[in-house]
Amino acid sequence: MQKRGIVILVAHDAKKNDLVEWIKFNKGTLENFALYATKTTGELIIKNIGLEINLLKSGPLGGDSQIGTMLVENSVNMLIFFWDPLSPQPHDVDIKALLRIAVLYNVPIACNRATADYLISSPLFHQDEVFKEE
Repeated sequence: MQKRGIVILVAHDAKKNDLVEWIKFNKGTLENFALYATKTTGELIIKNIGLEINLLKSGPLGGDSQIGTMLVENSVNMLIFFWDPLSPQPHDVDIKALLRIAVLYNVPIACNRATADYLISSPLFHQDEVFKEE
């Protein structure tokens, strides 16, 4: 089955369970997309939900940069990044750069469950012409 586009799934440690619960609820929709995730997040999704995930490196070990490259190459349709605003992150500079690039390249970003719900339930999300070619 040809996938409709690319959705990237990322979560900081304190938000991984929130992301997994959101993905479980939206599994039927998300399985129509090529899904990418940083290593630890992706392995958790595979283990708990069974979705096919293209694994990138762990965020601090280059995964954030890999996502940034995908954003710059104009191949990402949506970035779901449940980040933790209360915990210091050793790769905070990389995270800010990633979010900056997503905004620069006009990629929809959800940083929490409420925003992710709005994006995935939008009529625009379900229009094929909105999504770029892989």
